[in-house]
Amino acid sequence: MSCTGGLAETAARLVAGVPAGLPPESTPPAGLALALRTPGLAQSAAAGFRGVSSDGAESAALTVDTHHDLASVTKIVATTTALIRLVSEGVVRLDDNARRYLPGLGEGEKASITLRQLLLHRAGLWEWHPLYLAADDASAASDYVERLPLRYRPDTERHYSDLGYMLLGRVVARVTGQPLEDAVSSLVTGPLGMTSTQFVHPAGREVATSCFGDQCEMAMVETGIPYPVPFRSTDFGSWRLEPVSGDVCDGNAFHVFGGVAGHAGLFSTLTDLVTFAVALANYTEHEDLWRPQVAEEFFAPGPDAAQALGFRRYRLDTGIERVDMLGHPGFVGCGVGFVPGRGIALALASNRLLTSGTPVPTEHLWQQAMAAASKAIGEEAA
Repeated sequence: MSCTGGLAETAARLVAGVPAGLPPESTPPAGLALALRTPGLAQSAAAGFRGVSSDGAESAALTVDTHHDLASVTKIVATTTALIRLVSEGVVRLDDNARRYLPGLGEGEKASITLRQLLLHRAGLWEWHPLYLAADDASAASDYVERLPLRYRPDTERHYSDLGYMLLGRVVARVTGQPLEDAVSSLVTGPLGMTSTQFVHPAGREVATSCFGDQCEMAMVETGIPYPVPFRSTDFGSWRLEPVSGDVCDGNAFHVFGGVAGHAGLFSTLTDLVTFAVALANYTEHEDLWRPQVAEEFFAPGPDAAQALGFRRYRLDTGIERVDMLGHPGFVGCGVGFVPGRGIALALASNRLLTSGTPVPTEHLWQQAMAAASKAIGEEAA
């Protein structure tokens, strides 16, 4: 275990047991790391292991330099932040119809969907779909998403959607004239100095195993829970049944998008995640990258109180005041958050799916990370 500051106890506790109130079959992640930055604090902690062998034995220790599959954290680090830059440059507008950039979106209500609605998860799209059972490659999968009928009426309520971010990733690629991975490198990770962050494969050798295979998605397809699909698991012959390390865990990102998509595919380290969060927390110091007024529009609450444009919204108690923290969790076990204008940045990296029982939800790990941050900030202010 490596650790500094007040986060050490939380990291050690979260790999040793589970928070109260979770199902009795819940078991903790193999490893977990935390980082907190404020104008007066710089703390990090790591505990546990970055993988397990085929016989269940623990592998090398997880550290703050371990590379992780960010899963849905990709949505904000890559796609949302790229769009902050593109809106700032006047290349796209939030209330543009997505069809302006993706003509295949068709007629009717789907043709009226805006980039703003996609960012707010209010476009009416299906939440998830096993595209690898409907298409053989990225082009065919993208066409399928465009043709798939809406599940809900647009702009009536929030329904968190991977498919919406697949479309947004394609908008970024289309307007920049670059593959998405190159656009994100030039717009986001390069300018912010995030040298350990990239799509498809991790940039370094120290990698956390992300999952035991495709078993979770196999079950989703077979049962139709939580989203009904017109397939059975036996319809697909390329399920991964061995531990996944160094390839993206998300089935759609891996099987049809070659590891590069607007909703998932980035690998990064705890250090790079907190670097990203510090930049967004101090957004007014980066006018060379984005217009502060545009960033503030992305940060503002939307029709759904806990959702901004791309970012989730949380309440953080600093011991002096309660402030809005913006960020996003990822299915594999990572999360990142920041408090605009306060310089507060928080990052979580774990391999929560590597467990013998029911994995602790990332949201629960994130709440524990926020509680640890609140305690550290409060003690510093005392």
